Amino acid sequence: MKLTILNNIKLNERGITMAGLKSLKELAVGSSAIVKNVSADGIKQRRLLDLGLVPGTRVEAVGRSPLGDPIAYSIRGAVIALRKEESTTIMVETVN
Repeated sequence: MKLTILNNIKLNERGITMAGLKSLKELAVGSSAIVKNVSADGIKQRRLLDLGLVPGTRVEAVGRSPLGDPIAYSIRGAVIALRKEESTTIMVETVN
């Protein structure tokens, strides 16, 4: 199990979040954000990093499926669909 210790951590009804940040799944369609942290484990983290979700990357939520999962994001010029399970491990800071 991977344990990440960060400053400014808060616990709310949706889980653990960093102060001033939110998970990628909370990003509204049409909004943009900057990736601050990816806290997935093992192969899942490697996949997200390979997709370009590294700290400092700008991400835009471009659409949701009719049932809300998966969500499409524009990442470095490509549109990538991520499930909520994956997008909750990515902490972002909104820029809009």
